[in-house]
Parts: sequence; structure tokens; C-alpha cells
Amino acid sequence: MSYSVIVAEDEPLLLENLIQKIESSGTDFHVIGSAPTGIQAYDLVEENNPDLLITDIRMPVMDGLELIGKVRNSHPGLNCIIVSGYSDFEYAKTALHYQVKEYLLKPVDSEELNAVLVRIQSEFAVEQQKLESIFSVSLSQKSPEQITEILKDYIVHNFNKDVNLNLIAMNLNYSPSYLTRMFCQKYDQTPSKFLISLRIQKAKQLLDQRYELNIRQIGEAVGYPEQGYFSRIFKKATGLSPLEYRDRKET
Repeated sequence: MSYSVIVAEDEPLLLENLIQKIESSGTDFHVIGSAPTGIQAYDLVEENNPDLLITDIRMPVMDGLELIGKVRNSHPGLNCIIVSGYSDFEYAKTALHYQVKEYLLKPVDSEELNAVLVRIQSEFAVEQQKLESIFSVSLSQKSPEQITEILKDYIVHNFNKDVNLNLIAMNLNYSPSYLTRMFCQKYDQTPSKFLISLRIQKAKQLLDQRYELNIRQIGEAVGYPEQGYFSRIFKKATGLSPLEYRDRKET
């Protein structure tokens, strides 16, 4: 089994060194693309739907945080690692608001990187075991319409958890892009967009009906454990922050 990685770093020597460390880590992660700017990295993510994005925090055109923020709109479950210099430490802490898995200081230590990759790979293994009982190669014998219905039902019942389309596709022996295309043909939106829309819909219901829950608790209930990130996603979708949405009835 192999997990795909996109690396974004604007310094060629550091980029080459980071790729080498990933490839020699002894894990199942392999670099399938690299880019010197956030814009180019974003295009690679959209084209390849990787399992992991590793990005420098300071890059021309679009920095690492902007990249992750944009990627989150179309790939809400993508695992991300931030790489930063010591001078970026305070800046890098805001990465927590983007549900980043880890941030590593330059120069990246091989053992520290390996530990992070092993941890993420272990999380993938646990998640895959759970998915195998629902999505399997035998399921791929069903019609595309049946498969997309099962996928939609899975998202509806697991919207508050991480939904890893790559692992689901892997269990079906499909590519993520093919599974996404089938879903779009039936529901006119990607699985990721459907997941975000469902989470926002559920958040609205909780904001309207469960006044005993604070904003952080509502975010956690719909799959966004970091309050700042939840608020940004909610405002992007509705034009209001969660608190403004809740208070709108009182004005």
C-alpha cells in the first residue's frame, strides 16, 4: 500500500532534501509531486488528490497557510504538515486553526519527520480497518449508482468524523478521481462539497435549537474540533460567523 504526498517548498535545496527524507523514511509515503509556490501546489492537490500535503509556511504568490485554507474548501479531510523556520514560530502556531497534523522546524529532522509519518500512517491503518467492513472490492461489483448511494449514506452517518475518500476508493480498487466523478454524476457535487454542506446544515440546526451548547461544542459536534477553523468555514458558507448566525433572531 502506498500513500501519496505533495510537497511545497520554494527553496530548491530544501525541497530536494525534504523529498529525499520522505522517500527514505521507511514508511509507505511517496512523493508524487512538488511545487515552489502555493498556487502550483494547490493545482497539484486538485489534480492528484494526495493523502498528505507538506508545505513550507513562507512561499511566494501564496503562502502555506493560504494554501491549506484554500485546500480545505475542496479537501476538508486532507492531512497537512507545516514546515517553518524559527522566525516563523508564532506565525506557524496559527496553523492549529487549520487542523494541521504537525508543524516541523527547519532544518527538518529525519527522526522527527519519520515519527510524524509513522503516526499518520498508523491512523490510516486504523481508519482503513473500519472502512473494510463497509467498502470492499466485492462492493465494486455493484452499479456506480448503488456505490454512490452507499457512499452518500456513509457520509451522512459519519459527517462528524474524518471521511477519507482516498482510503474508501482504495478499498474499492478505484481511483479517488473516478469515485468523485461517479458521485458528481449522481448528486451534482463532489463528496467533499457534500460533506461540508452537510456539516454546515447540521451546525445551523444546533445553533438554532441547542442554546446550551457553545460555539466550540457545536464545531466539535459537526466534525470541526478547532473553533477558529469552524468559524471560518461557517462564515465562508453562510456570510455570518456562528455567533452572528445564532444572534440573528434577537435583532
